[in-house]
Amino acid sequence: MKFSEILKKELNGWGRIERIIFPLEILLIIIISLVINDDKIALISAICGISYTILAGKGKISCYFFGLAGTLCYSFISLKNQLYGNLALYAGYFLPMQIIGIFKWKKHLKVGTNEIIKTSLTDKERIIYLFTALVGFVICYSILLHLNDRSPVYDSVTLVFSVIGQILTVKRCIEQWYVWLIVNGVSSLMWIDAYLNGSNCFATIIMWITYFILAIYFLHIWKKELNNLK
Repeated sequence: MKFSEILKKELNGWGRIERIIFPLEILLIIIISLVINDDKIALISAICGISYTILAGKGKISCYFFGLAGTLCYSFISLKNQLYGNLALYAGYFLPMQIIGIFKWKKHLKVGTNEIIKTSLTDKERIIYLFTALVGFVICYSILLHLNDRSPVYDSVTLVFSVIGQILTVKRCIEQWYVWLIVNGVSSLMWIDAYLNGSNCFATIIMWITYFILAIYFLHIWKKELNNLK
C-alpha cells in the first residue's frame, strides 16, 4: 500500500479543524524546542507522545506505533532525571501494553473508518478502579520515598493512574480520559518542577500540557459519540 493511501486511511473521519490544529501543535513544539535548544530526545518523545494521543483519541490503531517510540524516549528521559517511578512505568509497563493494545484494538474496529468501537465502565467497575488507584498510590509512595525519588507524590500519582489509564485505553473505555486528565495535570507540574531545578526538558512540559488539553477535547468527542448510540 502506498504512503498516500495509508495517510488517507488514517485521516478518514477527521474534521477540517483537526487536520489543521493538530499538525500545528506538533510544529509549535518543534519550533520552540529548536529556539531554546531543548534536549533532542525530549523533542522526539514529545512529538511521538502527542501523535499517539491524537491518534488514540481518534481511535486509530496506528497510535501504538508512535506509542512504542515515545515510550522508549520517555524512559530514557525519566532515568536521566531520576524519576524512577516513571522509568518503571514506561519501560516495564507501557512498552508491553503498546504491543497488547495493537492486538486488542484490531479485534474491535468499525468497518469503513477503521476506528475502534468505544465503550464505558459500569458504576461498580468505576468504584473498583478508584479504590485500586488509592491503594496503589499509598504503596507506590512508600516505595519511592524509600528509594529517595525526587518527586515521590507526583511520581506515585502518575505511575498508578497511568497504569489504570492504559488498561482503560486498551479496553476502549471513555473513563480513560478522566484518568488522563489527572495524570497529565500532575505530570505537567512534575516536569515544571524538574525544569526549574535545571533539567533541560521544556518540550516535555509542553507535551504534558498539550496532553491535558487533548484529554479534555477527546473526552467531549467520545462522550458525544457514546450519547448518540443510546
